[in-house]
Amino acid sequence: MIDDGQMRAARALLKWSIADLAERSGVSVPTIQRMESRGTGSSTAVNVDVIRRALETAGIEFIAENGGGAGVRFKERAEE
Repeated sequence: MIDDGQMRAARALLKWSIADLAERSGVSVPTIQRMESRGTGSSTAVNVDVIRRALETAGIEFIAENGGGAGVRFKERAEE
């Protein structure tokens, strides 16, 4: 599961607004705003999963809590 900080950080890396994420995930703007302000636990697991998949499809990789904190980064791109 991703947290609200990871959602905001992923959007920032992609330079997406909340409206951009809503369009790409199919989750409403008010729901995303609530998730980012109150935490992802304030929404359904389905909404969190859809948002995660939209961000991953756009090239984001979520980093699990590993002693240094959870985070996000761009997926490693294959060398051409």
